[in-house]
Amino acid sequence: MSARERPEKHAIYLIPGFFGFANLGRLRYFAHVDRFLRQRCAACGIDAQVHVVRTHPTASLPARAALVLETLARTLRRRDEIVHLIGHSTGGVDARLATAPGVALPTSLDVERWASRVRSVVGVSSPQQGTPLAASLTTRRGQRALALLSVGTSYVLRFGHLPLSVLLGIAAAFAGEAREGTLFDDLSQQLLADFSVARRNAVARLLREVSEDQSLLLQLTPEAMDVFAASVRDRPGVRYGSVVTRSRPPGVGTTLAAGLDPGAQAIHAIYGAIYRASAKTPPANAPPLDPRQRRALRSGLGKVPAAHANDGIVPTRSQVHGRVIHAVRGDHLDVIGHFDGPGLEPPHFDWLTTGTGFDRRRFDAVWERVLDFLLA
Repeated sequence: MSARERPEKHAIYLIPGFFGFANLGRLRYFAHVDRFLRQRCAACGIDAQVHVVRTHPTASLPARAALVLETLARTLRRRDEIVHLIGHSTGGVDARLATAPGVALPTSLDVERWASRVRSVVGVSSPQQGTPLAASLTTRRGQRALALLSVGTSYVLRFGHLPLSVLLGIAAAFAGEAREGTLFDDLSQQLLADFSVARRNAVARLLREVSEDQSLLLQLTPEAMDVFAASVRDRPGVRYGSVVTRSRPPGVGTTLAAGLDPGAQAIHAIYGAIYRASAKTPPANAPPLDPRQRRALRSGLGKVPAAHANDGIVPTRSQVHGRVIHAVRGDHLDVIGHFDGPGLEPPHFDWLTTGTGFDRRRFDAVWERVLDFLLA
């Protein structure tokens, strides 16, 4: 990217997805992305402010999209700021809905006024055509599993790893070897015991929100997103792009890549369960691709992925919308910096053991391409 002086002022908004409930104090969902964008913009002489949108974890898409625009209204200070929305996972769908012409959202704001400020929208590993995993999480057992995963993610971001006893318990729970409810609750309480009182209370509040509002899960099923795609139009003048991820399918190779560490093998077992749940897209239902999108996928992934290919959470083909900015081998959380790199500065901690080999080089390449797209 050229380091020439740019007179424009940019405002970049990062919108979290399903795991947005990891934003608890210093447990920052977008910590690595935020840091990369700020440092790279400063090094290139780009005048840019980076903001993180605080959304509710499982609230409805309209409610989440309204929060995006309310954040713009609260933080934009100049009329000449050029606005970019970057959404990870469900955050990319929120950004599309927030900028859709004529959309009605649950807010008192003038939606058109703020949506018209946006120049570009980027979805990163976003379920633009839904994900079969969403349907799995609408059951009572699925909701408890989601709560446990949220606590586990927060714990990893805070301490860098999960206790082995907890990992083995989570693996047993996802394998269906536990009594419904009992083990999920016991494991969550064991993890929460290591947090401060203030952080335990914050996690409890967020989990209460998750249990009280499950609207998003139903809206992210492939069937519901078919309706979304048919009714939500792109805004003229806005550039839409996508970062597409595909992880290594679980099997003998990924099991060997996890090594002899029992903790890594337990996480790999969890990954296998959610990968298989995310792979239930029938071939006939794979979203169509235009020639340019196909070329980008072949360039980044070696071939156009089949319908069942996914990143552990979202089918890879479902993530495509607009221009494919970058297609990369990595799992759903790798791409925002949660990969294995404890020796890096700052350290990176993995959550899913997938054997895909995502590293700092790939992370930097993804976000360099995203920044180039925003400033083009």
